[in-house]
Amino acid sequence: MKKKRWKLAGIFLIAALTVPSLGGCKVGNTQIRLSSGQLRNHNAIVRINDHKYDIRYAKLYLCNYRNLYGKAYGTDLWESYDADLEQYVKDVTIQELTHIACMDILAENQDMHLSEQEKKQAARAAKEYYQSLTEEEKTFIGLYEREIRTAYEEYALAEKLYHALTQGTDEEISDDEARVVRVQQIYVKEKEALRAVQENLAAGDDFASVASAYNQSREFERTIARGTYPDAMEEIVFNLDDGACSDVIAADDGYYIIRCLNKFEKDLTEENKEKIRVKKKKERFENEYQTFVKNSTFCLNDNLWDDVTLKDVSGIGTDSFFSTYEKYFTTGENTETT
Repeated sequence: MKKKRWKLAGIFLIAALTVPSLGGCKVGNTQIRLSSGQLRNHNAIVRINDHKYDIRYAKLYLCNYRNLYGKAYGTDLWESYDADLEQYVKDVTIQELTHIACMDILAENQDMHLSEQEKKQAARAAKEYYQSLTEEEKTFIGLYEREIRTAYEEYALAEKLYHALTQGTDEEISDDEARVVRVQQIYVKEKEALRAVQENLAAGDDFASVASAYNQSREFERTIARGTYPDAMEEIVFNLDDGACSDVIAADDGYYIIRCLNKFEKDLTEENKEKIRVKKKKERFENEYQTFVKNSTFCLNDNLWDDVTLKDVSGIGTDSFFSTYEKYFTTGENTETT
């Protein structure tokens, strides 16, 4: 099976949807507090412990997120200026910048570095991305090609850290652990309805016909993976053979009768194995990583950040920073030695 690469942007942006403000920023599964303050380096936007990060890197992320979010649904959300949307995109930017910075510090603490080949890939990505920028975009961001190369190197190092922290989570997932079954269910809340269901089934009535008359759940037929039902209910369901019906199961303030259609959905089980692998990787990463985050201090140069606005920047349309990274670090395109 082809292994899927971990997408930093994808995972972190999902988490970013829950961030209400810069006061409460979430790094991985750990909530952090970004204190406000002025930093001695006037161009530093964020300080993590003793490490400071230049505002130009935040602006690089900001203009890309501005356009990725603004065009996400096939419409231009920036046809008119929206202060709430601007604040949202700025919050996402600081969260992502903080994510990558934390991971790079941890990587350095573990004496982890990019290979020469990875540095060449970052250089090629930076060259392509920088050449794609208009003069207006270059002025807004303020980074030269060599500094964009640094941004790609930091992004790649964060990804490398993730893979290092999750080594060993690609172990084989058993069919039973990932098994998905297909069932039909009848759920009723009252004992009177339950008795009617039992009488009809005992009389030989078709399960589906009885369900259409009495089932009080929104679902009749469904697929079930482990962890979907309560443990006691799951134990019963996963021990049914094809065509077999369970006894009455009391759960959810009512009563279930479950009929097994297929005790092993092969394709869905294979898909579930990959979901379990991803979940285990995330859990292992968080267990290793959140200790660092909890023991670190974070400061945002809020006055400097408040001065940055997306208003009147209609000429800035760049949105390819992350896709260019994927091009060179996922497909390996143009990785030959020059």
